[in-house]
Amino acid sequence: MSLKGASSSRMTFGASCCCSLLLLSWAFGQTSITGGDRSPCQRCDLQLSCDCSHSGFSHVPMVTDQALRLDLSFNNITTITRDDLKGLSRLVALDLHGNRLSSIHPSAFDSLWSLEELDLSDNRLTVLDPRWFSELGALQQLNLLNNPYSRLGSPLFEGLVRLRILEFGGPVLEELKTGDLKGVTQLDRLTVRANNLIRYESGALSYIWPLGQVTLSLRGPFLTNTALASAVLTDVSYPETHLTLEDFHLIGNQSAQAFRGSARKRIRKITFRNFSTSDESVVDMLEVINGVPITVLNLEEVTLTGEGRWEKASWTDHRSIDEFLIRNAVVLDVFHFTSFLQLKFLLTYPRKVSVINSQVFVMPCLTSQLLVSLQYLDLSDNLLSDLTLTESLCDQKPTLRELRVLNVSGNPLKSLSTISRQVTKLTKLTHLDISRSGFSSMPSLCSWPFTLRYLNISRAKLTTVTCCFPKTLEVLDLSNNNLKDFRVTLPLLRELYLSGNKFLRFPDGNLFPNLQTLAIQSNTLNLFGRSDLQSYRRLDKLQAGQNKFICSCDFVGFLQSLLKGGGDATLTDKEDSYRCDSPLYLQGESVSTVHLSILECHQLLFVSVSCGVALLLGSLLCVLLWRLHVFWYLKMIWAWLKAKRSSQQRQRRRNDEESEALISFDAFVSYNDRDASWVENFLVPELEEPSSDSLQPLTLCLHKRDFLPGRWIEDNIMSAIERSRRTVFVLSENFVRSAWCRYELDFSHFHLFDAGGDAAILILLEPMTKDDVPKRFCKLRKLMSSTTYLEWPGEEAQREEFWRSLRNALRGE
Repeated sequence: MSLKGASSSRMTFGASCCCSLLLLSWAFGQTSITGGDRSPCQRCDLQLSCDCSHSGFSHVPMVTDQALRLDLSFNNITTITRDDLKGLSRLVALDLHGNRLSSIHPSAFDSLWSLEELDLSDNRLTVLDPRWFSELGALQQLNLLNNPYSRLGSPLFEGLVRLRILEFGGPVLEELKTGDLKGVTQLDRLTVRANNLIRYESGALSYIWPLGQVTLSLRGPFLTNTALASAVLTDVSYPETHLTLEDFHLIGNQSAQAFRGSARKRIRKITFRNFSTSDESVVDMLEVINGVPITVLNLEEVTLTGEGRWEKASWTDHRSIDEFLIRNAVVLDVFHFTSFLQLKFLLTYPRKVSVINSQVFVMPCLTSQLLVSLQYLDLSDNLLSDLTLTESLCDQKPTLRELRVLNVSGNPLKSLSTISRQVTKLTKLTHLDISRSGFSSMPSLCSWPFTLRYLNISRAKLTTVTCCFPKTLEVLDLSNNNLKDFRVTLPLLRELYLSGNKFLRFPDGNLFPNLQTLAIQSNTLNLFGRSDLQSYRRLDKLQAGQNKFICSCDFVGFLQSLLKGGGDATLTDKEDSYRCDSPLYLQGESVSTVHLSILECHQLLFVSVSCGVALLLGSLLCVLLWRLHVFWYLKMIWAWLKAKRSSQQRQRRRNDEESEALISFDAFVSYNDRDASWVENFLVPELEEPSSDSLQPLTLCLHKRDFLPGRWIEDNIMSAIERSRRTVFVLSENFVRSAWCRYELDFSHFHLFDAGGDAAILILLEPMTKDDVPKRFCKLRKLMSSTTYLEWPGEEAQREEFWRSLRNALRGE
């Protein structure tokens, strides 16, 4: 019955295994069909952001379903199927920019309920399907730029009620209809690239309001259909909207007419970017916006084809302009170009003027009637020299009295004293930027306006600093010079930037009693500690990374406490910027992860404790060895070996001479001098003198009588023991306390191992037990326990028996 049960169990188990294998095989087959071509992408960080860009994927890779951001840009993905993104319900941002997408399944994005950012730009989508966005109710940013679709089609964005940034258009967009942007009511930013737009229904973009910023590319309409361009501009022009036009040509008197609709709607902020224009178009444009309350006028990446003859528009009124910017201007006919001075009627009232990277080598001195309200002047990245800057700033004439900020960085300036002299008259100047210049030295004293608070001399060639700095400074930037030291007192300084220099140590904090921020990155600092920061009484933020740190114990412990917020100052740069340069085995390691051993951190303490412990253990070991008589054994082994060697030498001499018998005495008597009277008065007469019973006298060896003078005493003892048949120990308390008696006992003790226990005869002059014998004489103590010894009788009648027993013992009877 049990066999049947076992057989049935095995059959059931086998059937279940077969079913399981079939199910696994089917599942594997399904996987290979649906996801066999999908490769995994495992480049996800702790913030669940997966960067799978530039990886050559031809299909959407598999990622964790917990991913929040997925970057698939610059791959070779051509198709997105229904299941490629299924399960990524937590995804917030999806970037498919720069692929080869030509087909997206209508339900591909249905599971992305949390998606807020979607980038489909620079692909091959010829048709946009509204079903892609039907489930994306949380979408806030959508980019459809540079795809080959010619129209938007039916309302794409009707359900995107949270959409705030929309970018669409491309090289073949030809048509925009009224209902194309149905559902889009307000946007923070709108970008439309329609350089080849042919048809536009008026009002197609007018429903988007409020509209924060709009960027339009209308190259074709500006050249061939000014009315269409005007219609588009009119629909997106509001006083609150910043209008940006890019990638167009403003040539001829008709191009400027497209702005009349915007002018009527009182537009206030306008930017022209990446455009070319002629003198005639500039004049026409200024006439069109005459009286329009424009407050911001920016001209970026502008190519000027004329000669700067714009004086025909000098009658126009542009007093509302508050900010005027020219950046990256290129003059094609530079030798015939007059100057930007022809635009001086635009510079009467602005508070902020910037002429950046426009090859300006001189700006003629402006009279006091112009720039009366100027507070911000940026002439960076031009060709101004010390001489031409003197002319531009009118060489100390009373102009620019309201100027607060002056930026002349990136110009080939060389004399810091010239700069300081020219800005002294600017009595309201608070910020001065003269960085990226050619200053190599600094005068000992300089004059500055008393209002100067911010000074930037970074990326120059300074090797030393002097007291040239104004005492009123609150922010000083000396980054990326060749400075090794800083010893200038600045009592009001709050921020000091010294990164990219050659500092070996922190400057003295007592020079800056109010300093709150210090940046000293990328120098030659090796280490710093609490003592270096104690002089900075108000320091709150510190940046000291990217130095070659020596990771000593004190430095590592101090820095790790700072990284954890344990100090008065807070490290505001990344933990990863603090890396060890030495010792070699820690090179490249982040200081925050370094763990040093006690041996490395407390060498003196470790050595002291180790020596103390070693001394204690040595002392304990010595005590233990002393208690176990190891020293005695070692000493006696050495003495025995030494004496044994002498004995062997004597034995060889005896064998050679054959003149002396090996045994010379019947007994060697070991006794204490205090017991000599007993030996001389009782023992010697009784044993060496002839007795009445006609027995032959015995020969005894006594140290007083028979030791050879001038020989090593241990040698005498060893020789006497070896030349005697027996060794007689006259034991008493005097014997135990005697050093020489102990030597004789010691040598006898070793001799017992060679001659056996019968070689020793013990005579007790007074009552003793084995406990009175030192413990290290274990053999003798054992003999006293196991061998009969003789006791000197106190009664006269018993002494005859004592002598008879002693004689028998000495003769071996």
